[in-house]
This record gives sequence, structure tokens and C-alpha cells, in this order.
Amino acid sequence: MTVLFDYFRSSASYRVRIALNLKGVDYERVPVPLLEGAHREESYRARNPQGLVPTLEIDGHRLSQSLAIIDYLDSTRPEPPLLPKDPADAAHVRALALAIACDIHPLNNLRVLKHLSAPLGQPEEVRGQWARHWILEGFAALEAMAASRAGRFLFGDTPTLADICLVPQMYNARRVETPLDAFPTLTRADAEACALEAFAAAHPDAIASAT
Repeated sequence: MTVLFDYFRSSASYRVRIALNLKGVDYERVPVPLLEGAHREESYRARNPQGLVPTLEIDGHRLSQSLAIIDYLDSTRPEPPLLPKDPADAAHVRALALAIACDIHPLNNLRVLKHLSAPLGQPEEVRGQWARHWILEGFAALEAMAASRAGRFLFGDTPTLADICLVPQMYNARRVETPLDAFPTLTRADAEACALEAFAAAHPDAIASAT
């Protein structure tokens, strides 16, 4: 049995749910309620020493870090591929994905926003401004990176690793009321991806309604 330890609103967990769905992998989901501090409990840290989500148990392995998990899934279950075959195109898709997963998401995830609140004492309004600032700055660069080579999706006409990273970040952007009119390539790719069942079934609202 493949088991995913995750939190329904976690961007990293959302990415892995999408990838599992695209690859057609059946899995059992074990919620890790971050707001209750379940990720800091000794029993969970025994699975994931970082105390982060997701953790995936699959094929006798215990994997962490969403992009490493997705790389494993793409290597062991190659259809449908999440990266183009051409090395330069694959590098471009990876760059799009990393721009989101490494440069945008870490600055507005839950643990950073909670640290701004306590112990730094920043009010909700300031935390929202912080999140929107980094999303807008990151999306401006991402739009420029993607626009010339995008198709229906961020790259071409089939979903890739870049879209797996984009969709959860767009969800986060809307949650903190980030204006998105300046990013037509991103909003189009997000809409195309979200129309696919693999993405729709991984959405936090779909997960919440199923539990």
C-alpha cells in the first residue's frame, strides 16, 4: 500500500497528490494536521526528521521533499512523462518548477507566516502584504520565463512538472487575495490544468470534502 502523509492545504503535499493522480497510483492518505502541531510530534519526526509534509511510503521506501518524490514517481512510473525528452526543454521546465518551489513558495508557507506572527509580532495585514509581495515578484519573473514557450500549459500542450508546481501556488495566491491580471500565461495554464481530473481531485477543497 502506498501511503501519503500530508496536510490538505500544504502546497508541497498538493503537488504530490497531483503527481500520484497523473501517474494513476492508488494511495492511502494519512492527514498530518499542521495547525495542531502533529508534524512536530516524535512519531511523525521518526518518519520525516524535518517535521515537514509530505512523506510518501511507496515500494518499500520512505520519501520526503515533494520534488524528490515526484522525480521518483517519474523515474519508476514513466507514463505520462512529467518532463520533455529534449534536455534543454527539460531544463526549462525544471527552471519553471524550481522558480515556484524554491523561490516563491518558501517565503509564504505556513511556518514562515507563523514566525512573522509569533515571535515577530506582525499583524495579519502585514503577513498578507508579505505573502503578496513575494508572490507578485515571483509571478512576474515566472510569466516572463514561461510566456514565449507556453501552450495550453506552462510548457507545450501537456501538463508537466511546472504545472504541478504552478497550480498549488495559484491556489495560495488567491487565498491571500493576490491580483493575477498581470499574469495571463499563468492563469491560462492554471485553468487548463485544473480542468483535468488529476488536478481537480487533488485540490484542497476536494480533499477536505472527502474527509
